[in-house]
Amino acid sequence: MASNFGLKSLVILALTLAVFVQGSLGGITCKNLNKDTCAFAVASSGKRCVLEKHVKRSGEEAYVCRTSDIEADKVTDWVESDQCIEACGLDRKSLGISSDSLLECGFTRKLCSTQCYNGCPNIIDLYFNLAAGEGVFLPKLCEAQRGDARREMAEIRSSGFVAPGPVSGVNHVKYMVAPAVAPSSA
Repeated sequence: MASNFGLKSLVILALTLAVFVQGSLGGITCKNLNKDTCAFAVASSGKRCVLEKHVKRSGEEAYVCRTSDIEADKVTDWVESDQCIEACGLDRKSLGISSDSLLECGFTRKLCSTQCYNGCPNIIDLYFNLAAGEGVFLPKLCEAQRGDARREMAEIRSSGFVAPGPVSGVNHVKYMVAPAVAPSSA
């Protein structure tokens, strides 16, 4: 009976230690990151971290790092390096996750630079998916960045949708316009 109690205690102790060790060494949790490391980080779950700003009743700004619903592709436990933040033209204090920056030529130029595109896979993965959400293929955008970037930016702004032209075989109605006559005071 005493050896059975000792075995149970040993198992409980081992499980408790495993939980604590995994909690302390288990990787990145978004809620534990500060505002200087949150943006562009990926939690151990594979979900992207997002920095949010809340204004308290006192008017004081409070930053909170939360786990988003956006999953990173093949990246986990990642806090983006300062070198990549700078090379890709990003800001550590970026709030939320948005494709809006893809509309800025200066940002796109840095994102598509060799240093960023080939050296910062986490950021490229994020913006590849954001661009795809806008109907744009990031490699094509970067190729266009080397050529006529304005046309590609216009394509992103329109989200690739163009109003359909007239359909042949449709009978067009012609309107006659009569000149407007001022009312008479008779």
